[in-house]
Amino acid sequence: MTRRMILDAGLELFSTKGYLATTVEDIAGAVGTTRVTFYAHFPSKSELMKALIAERLNEVLLRSRSPEHGSTALDLVEAVKDGGRDAIAAWLARTSERWPAIHPIIRIGRDAAAAEPELRNLVERWLEEAISDIEDGLAAAGRFEPYQRHFRGVLAMAQLDYVAQNWAGADWKLSREQMLDELTDSWFALLGAR
Repeated sequence: MTRRMILDAGLELFSTKGYLATTVEDIAGAVGTTRVTFYAHFPSKSELMKALIAERLNEVLLRSRSPEHGSTALDLVEAVKDGGRDAIAAWLARTSERWPAIHPIIRIGRDAAAAEPELRNLVERWLEEAISDIEDGLAAAGRFEPYQRHFRGVLAMAQLDYVAQNWAGADWKLSREQMLDELTDSWFALLGAR
């Protein structure tokens, strides 16, 4: 319970004050505990950030532990394996509903990585796990040559990440439904069954 409260407080403070401006004392104080209690759960502020990515982001996206990739989203693997436009559209729609919860974690992760060498590529490593899910779905379906699968996953996740990170503040002159329709068309062209 205390660990979860520390994670929640860290996410809130990192979102409002910024990663660098937030101290361990700030987080402990927000929970009503001490630095000693914080350190009993997390050896450092950067370990808290790693936990936000590894646990909270995976929880929001319904990702589970995977011995091959760190984490996996079986629903993404299945949607890509199916390869139909409807399956891809449904997965993208479900994921886009989670953007308000995803966006702050990714943004904070990138801010933290810029400040702390040990966190460099933290978000990118997590994205690589999602790319591996796409690659696994393509392999299971037998679509594309093995050398193409990973790069197609890179392209698809780059699109999704960019749209997810910029949707709230962008003026793309599209409704959410239109944006999802365009993204679905692009993903279907990259990954879908023909």
